[in-house]
Amino acid sequence: MFDWAFAMHWVEFAVRWVHVITAIAWIGSSFYFIALDLGLNRNIPGPADGEEWQVHGGGFYHIQKYLVAPENLPEHLTWFKWESYATWLSGFAMLCLVYYIGGDLYLVDPEVADLAVWQAVIISLLSLGLGWVMYDLICKSKFGEDNTRLMIGLYVILVIMAWGYTQVFSGRAALLHLGAFTATIMSANVFLIIIPNQKIVVADLKAGRTPDSKYGKIAKQRSTHNNYLTLPVLFLMLSNHYPMAFASEWNWIIAALVFLMGVTIRHFFNTMHARGEMLWWTWAVTAALFVLIVWFSWPPADSWEDETAMTRAGERFAAADGFDEVHDIVNGHCTMCHNAEPGLEAIPVAPRGVKFENAAQIANQARRIYLQAGLSDAMPPPRHSYMTVEDRAAIVRWYRAGQGS
Repeated sequence: MFDWAFAMHWVEFAVRWVHVITAIAWIGSSFYFIALDLGLNRNIPGPADGEEWQVHGGGFYHIQKYLVAPENLPEHLTWFKWESYATWLSGFAMLCLVYYIGGDLYLVDPEVADLAVWQAVIISLLSLGLGWVMYDLICKSKFGEDNTRLMIGLYVILVIMAWGYTQVFSGRAALLHLGAFTATIMSANVFLIIIPNQKIVVADLKAGRTPDSKYGKIAKQRSTHNNYLTLPVLFLMLSNHYPMAFASEWNWIIAALVFLMGVTIRHFFNTMHARGEMLWWTWAVTAALFVLIVWFSWPPADSWEDETAMTRAGERFAAADGFDEVHDIVNGHCTMCHNAEPGLEAIPVAPRGVKFENAAQIANQARRIYLQAGLSDAMPPPRHSYMTVEDRAAIVRWYRAGQGS
């Protein structure tokens, strides 16, 4: 019998894997070229803007940079663009699989905004698209002519978006969307600005025209933005696994501080590559910001996100045959960890923010219980609770009854 939940679990895993792989490729090439550009030796004669000798993998590399192009433009050019495109496309696929299809569970929180899933999805899509348009218009305006002023303005926009998302979506979805909002700007910078500008320069060179230097200046500005936004995006993408970040009352302030940490960390490495200086004070500032984040995320034990509201899917599983039996199984094997005050010293808060303190919470997590404790023996940990084969079979029967299969 074909099992959609099981199949979709593997689809999510595959897409997530692709997303991680492409993100590594994009971030790696981005960091490499920023470090390369900042570390060039520009005290050399000739038309090149700078050069650098590098050693790696048993070989030596002699790299030269030209502001426009060498006298004879080579026929073959390696374009670094697909890493960015594939990262965004796979990330958007994950957004659809987890937050749009699973909107009742992960996207909408009635305590924040009582939206239908389709309404939340439209808000999500509009925010990503309009965010890029707003950012691009500001960059192209007179306000964007001053890079420092522009970076401060961009930071203010990101803080406003952080607060705005927490007023519409669940805490988990709010931080994830802020990461997607930022990543959309970054990838659109590559797709709509950096690569097109480079192609204009290449076309002019091949036609014998002198390229306008403005194209390189604009591309460099957007590339610098991407460089400073990368680390905060990684934090926000990981945040959905850590309820101490997304479930905090001050999650939008945590997000705002994360962007500042991204600046201090990148400033250390950029300065080191450019001038060979080690600005250790930036790490002290980063550590202070992180301590402040931890402080904002440290609520009283009884104030963690209370997922007691019954979702539409939860109502169906609560009414399914076998729910009372599964309720007893979960109470006996899972609530030692999945509650507001876990019984294991090594677990200070409920793993992944999932709690099974009442029928609503159990019914709302039907798919997760089915995959983790029904189809597999991933949960509960065998050293702390032994769940029998019969218990797991009961979970499977209940879930399939709720699915109508």
